Amino acid sequence: MKKGIVVLVVLALVAVGNCGMYVSSRNEMVRKNETVKSDWAQVDVVLQRRADLIPNLVETVKGFASQEQTVFS
Repeated sequence: MKKGIVVLVVLALVAVGNCGMYVSSRNEMVRKNETVKSDWAQVDVVLQRRADLIPNLVETVKGFASQEQTVFS
């Protein structure tokens, strides 16, 4: 009877340990997935800022081109 209880306790501890490892692994994967999503969102923000600056750059080039045209004319 005593050996049976010891075996059940050991099996219960092994089961709890496996469940804990599963939960820990799952939480780690979720954390890493959220980190990746956050990093890609930051990349999207930077690309959008660059895209928003293109019209300003075009206007600057047009202004400089018109100035050079008056200088060389």
